[in-house]
Amino acid sequence: MNDIKPPTHLDEGTAPDGVADRVAARIERLISDSVLKPGQPLPSERMLTERLAVSRSALREGLKLLRGRGLIRTAQGKRSVVANLLAETSQAPMLHLLTSQPRTLYDLLEVREFLEAESAGLAAERGTPADHVLITRRYRELAAAVDQEIDSAEHARLDHAFHLAICEASHNQVLVHTLASLNDLMLSSVFASLSNLYHRSAHKRQIDRHHARLFKAVTGRLPDAARRAAREHIRGIRHSLLEIEQEEQRLFRATLRRQGDEIL
Repeated sequence: MNDIKPPTHLDEGTAPDGVADRVAARIERLISDSVLKPGQPLPSERMLTERLAVSRSALREGLKLLRGRGLIRTAQGKRSVVANLLAETSQAPMLHLLTSQPRTLYDLLEVREFLEAESAGLAAERGTPADHVLITRRYRELAAAVDQEIDSAEHARLDHAFHLAICEASHNQVLVHTLASLNDLMLSSVFASLSNLYHRSAHKRQIDRHHARLFKAVTGRLPDAARRAAREHIRGIRHSLLEIEQEEQRLFRATLRRQGDEIL
């Protein structure tokens, strides 16, 4: 922000016309660029007045505009935070279907394929050095968990965090907030996938290989390869789960036939 003029020090009274609008617009831009993310506290008032080169009164009026637009929320005595830009709805009914109806898991994996393939491609195109640092950190945490004795829930959390870091690097707010609104469902799908597949050595190797390809493509700035890696990862999980389900059905039918023969 080197081109910004020094503060005008109009700390008392009302900010000049248009100043509060400009303050709101600057902070809106930080939100839309994912510099400020949902749930993240805004910088301190002192830091914002210095960075935006405005008075405290102008800043406060700008924040008031943002609150009115639903972009930030402020609890009594606490710092303002970025709001969830999508209306929060209960996911309980869908979570119930996810646990009771296998078809719902496959539907969710299809949605993940569409969203995550595109977010991976955009992340490879738009990811900043800071994004790459976070993606690398999340990937290493996930890779380190492979050789550790951790429970499935923690493993799922690390897996989901890696994919979420890639999505945030897309800098597409609609994608980011769409996935954020489906957070519980996405985490549940990761948990279901790992629980059913990761203890099987062949499937474990495939998942680890797909994660490595995705990481290298995104941080290597290879959009087409990133989209392909994300798509193959989700499709591979979906195919493996279907394969296991079909095998279990074959074993069940074979058991019924054998029991029928023994009765006869």
